[in-house]
Amino acid sequence: MTQSENELFESQCQAEVIAQGQDEKLVGLAQEFFNESARHKYSYHFSWMGRPIIQLPQDMMAMQEIIWEIKPDLIIECGIAHGGSILYYASILELQGHGEVLGIDRDIRPHNREAIESHPMFKRISMIEGSSIDPAVADQVRSAARGKKVIVVLDSNHTHDHVLEELRLYAPLVSVGSYCVVMDTVVEDMPEDAFADRPWGRGDNPKTAVWAYLKESQDFRIDEAIHNKLLITVARDGYLRRIR
Repeated sequence: MTQSENELFESQCQAEVIAQGQDEKLVGLAQEFFNESARHKYSYHFSWMGRPIIQLPQDMMAMQEIIWEIKPDLIIECGIAHGGSILYYASILELQGHGEVLGIDRDIRPHNREAIESHPMFKRISMIEGSSIDPAVADQVRSAARGKKVIVVLDSNHTHDHVLEELRLYAPLVSVGSYCVVMDTVVEDMPEDAFADRPWGRGDNPKTAVWAYLKESQDFRIDEAIHNKLLITVARDGYLRRIR
């Protein structure tokens, strides 16, 4: 393609993404698919380079696009679990030849730690064990982020209060033009009984925390083009781009 052909293709894609995001039937079908597939733990059934990732492939494609665009020095993720996502981010950074990942989790289980530390991509990863909202942990993260181009991903405890505090602590570390990605905002759009055994649910979840934070800070806006493109996503309203 010539440059003008590339620009035409991009503009056509942008128009199509806007149109599909405005298609209420399509958006509803996407949410219906998510709700029904979640009953089968759909997102639990994928792995990255041998480790469970517990994410939707669509959201991981979006993260790849963000990482390629931003080319960060550091990706900070709150929530490690089996380690698939931090290994995924590390592998994208490895392909780019630059950048590190810092994972934070209050409980890094020994078998998960062993698997992560023995993985080829661990060379780009460091981990902190502790609560993401512990002031001492936040101080360590701020020190690691100082002077760096940063992406933040929040995917730990999904209660409103916890995510809002994470946003207050870590969103300011995000570089202008970069992203704070808040996972599992989809909780607000799921059936009332979807999280009967969890402390979060409708009215108390990452999406309500995002809405509250955006009232406190004018530094971010929701990048609607991302969730309009994905349609099937755990992070509608959760892709926050820093604008100043």
